[in-house]
Amino acid sequence: MTLEKLYKELNYVSALRENRQKYANIVLNDLSLLPILINILFMEDDKVSFKAAWIFEYVCAENIDVIVPYLDEFTSNLNKIRLDSAVRPVAKVCEFLAKANYSKEPNQVKNNLLPKHKERIVESCFDWMIRDEKVAVKAYAMNTLYLLGKDYKWVHPELAQILEQDYPHQSAAFKARARHILKKIKTKKE
Repeated sequence: MTLEKLYKELNYVSALRENRQKYANIVLNDLSLLPILINILFMEDDKVSFKAAWIFEYVCAENIDVIVPYLDEFTSNLNKIRLDSAVRPVAKVCEFLAKANYSKEPNQVKNNLLPKHKERIVESCFDWMIRDEKVAVKAYAMNTLYLLGKDYKWVHPELAQILEQDYPHQSAAFKARARHILKKIKTKKE
């Protein structure tokens, strides 16, 4: 399938879970489509890019190892994602990567998520934390930062400062996640 064909096909993707899963399965069954999907995902301000992000999230949820050959491209372009509907699934994929990196289960991410990839993810997550993003994005970002903070000692103090600063002005959902993360950071110090 060409970029043009997949792009056209993505117009039929809806927000329904079954629909997203159907298109994710198409990609999972033909991984040659993955680089094309990623290409569409990073088309700045293109209204179809967020649908590519939805499918990409589902693909990574099924098998995070498929992202390994594209870690450079994915992490290098994180800062290009601006559409609200695309930021959430991309932030979730960053969380998937962080969880896989520290998982006790063997996976390819552990051996291939390099310091440069982690640093780009950390930078993007901090950007999402300080920008006016939706709570889900911030929740994925703070969890990702907490996990990657195991390798970067400066991350936890910076994250704690942002959470404490934003706490009074945020929603109940943000506050609940922030309390959880702050408790984990505090417990880790002791």
